[in-house]
Amino acid sequence: YLFEYTGQPRWKIAAQDYTARIESIKDYRASHDVGFMLNCSFGNGYRLTQNPHYRDVLLQGAHTLSQRFSPSVGLIRSWDNKKWQYPVIIDNMMNLELLTWAAREGNEPQLRKIAGQHADHTLKNHFRVDASSWHVVDYNPTNGEVITKQTHQGAADDSAWARGQAWALYGYTMMYRETRKPEYLA
Repeated sequence: YLFEYTGQPRWKIAAQDYTARIESIKDYRASHDVGFMLNCSFGNGYRLTQNPHYRDVLLQGAHTLSQRFSPSVGLIRSWDNKKWQYPVIIDNMMNLELLTWAAREGNEPQLRKIAGQHADHTLKNHFRVDASSWHVVDYNPTNGEVITKQTHQGAADDSAWARGQAWALYGYTMMYRETRKPEYLA
């Protein structure tokens, strides 16, 4: 962003250096965070430079992220944690942008399908009547039934968590942009 704003080569060099340092994330299978780690770095790098290596890293990262998706649950697993069976956190909405981009850029419609299924199931299970979101919904990994709804980082299970709420708003705005499904915009 500093390079984009200033045009100064020193910021481009710094961005390229720090971006290169996290390239291994493209193969990181232990968390859903792959999406925002790569999109903020390699995604902006590709947007600004059209460096084909950045594109390749993003496509590989999208495939890595997609391996966390379970068709029987219909969602991308957030964490590998013994506290829950199949935890999905609202933060995961931020990762769908990598999948929709990769579906379009790499002509891989299955990635768009995963993003859509994740968004649909999250919409169904992560929101209260007042439109605030649960932080964590734990699912049965065999049949996708909801086990519990709670918070892990918010004040209380029945409270709205500001950061998660913001990620939900961003994620559904982005999914509307990608799909034009009115449910996402609503």
